[in-house]
Amino acid sequence: REDAAVDLIIGNNRKADLVPLLEAWFAGKEIRESITDLAGSNEYEKLHINKQAEHTRAFIKVQDGCNQFCSYCIIPYTRGRVRSRRPEDVEEEVKILAEEGYKEIVLTGIHLTSYGIDFKDEGIDFLTLIKRLHEIDGIERIRFGSLEPRVITEEFASELSRLPKICPHFHLSLQSGCDTTLERMNRRYRSAEYAEKCGLLRKYLGNPALTTDVIVGFPMETEEDFQDSYDFVESIHFYETHIFKYSRRHGTKAAAMSGQLTEAQKAVRSDKMLALNEQHAKEYEKSMLGGELKVLLEEEVEINGEQWYIGHSMEYIKTAVKKQDNYSVNDIITVKAEEFLEEHTLTGEVLGVE
Repeated sequence: REDAAVDLIIGNNRKADLVPLLEAWFAGKEIRESITDLAGSNEYEKLHINKQAEHTRAFIKVQDGCNQFCSYCIIPYTRGRVRSRRPEDVEEEVKILAEEGYKEIVLTGIHLTSYGIDFKDEGIDFLTLIKRLHEIDGIERIRFGSLEPRVITEEFASELSRLPKICPHFHLSLQSGCDTTLERMNRRYRSAEYAEKCGLLRKYLGNPALTTDVIVGFPMETEEDFQDSYDFVESIHFYETHIFKYSRRHGTKAAAMSGQLTEAQKAVRSDKMLALNEQHAKEYEKSMLGGELKVLLEEEVEINGEQWYIGHSMEYIKTAVKKQDNYSVNDIITVKAEEFLEEHTLTGEVLGVE
């Protein structure tokens, strides 16, 4: 508002109005801003898609905003409070995508686990939505974006195990395996509870791919704190760990904390955690050798002068098969995993086409 170079301010919940607002402004109408107070709004902006750049997998945003206020994160201030899409609205979009030929959907949100907390009175929650989408013809696989550990209960894991379209691939946000650091981060769980949630998923879904995020070098993280986090990550045996060096965000509590670490300290810890991630990824992929993978073929590529189809299994393991006439991109095939074609890419005999 103070910047004289700014002609029009459009709020984050007004993306669908962008074109008409610009047209009105260029037509000479006196519009200075069109914004919503996200702190007090529970309105979910409707934005439908019927085609995506990827022609096999579609990302469906079902929730916006966050009420968690982690000490390092600015999102609750910029995205506002939790707002969920009506389940019938999500169903409508997914049915359109299924008719367009998409076989896999990925449910995403700013804080996906909070889906439905604004529909409590109606008895609608995240599991309700999942079950409704599971019934849609044409959709063969349902995958999730990042989940908070608290959503994983005995009932949730048990119910998912009864839904064959659910991909056994769960990204559970961790951020640190050290309880002292988790407290400073204002995370709502501790390491023992997190480990229990991973155990529940493995109890009901066999050998699912568990992935996570970890921040290293958080303010006041001592060598002992980092080692606790490292040891915890090692004990869980994630398939993949996405490592982030702590970065200050102006306006957050963590930015004003004492004990800020140097970039050099963060880099050393990041490198150590990255090496562990590489080790775990290889171990999980090797555990799949000899077994069967259901692979959604996503693209055709050339490798060493030969044509291959590349896709991902339900666990999101990259898999390649030689190009043949009896299957193509967007087909789901069953592959007996026999060897590594390249690092982190499995290959093997095609047993069937769905």
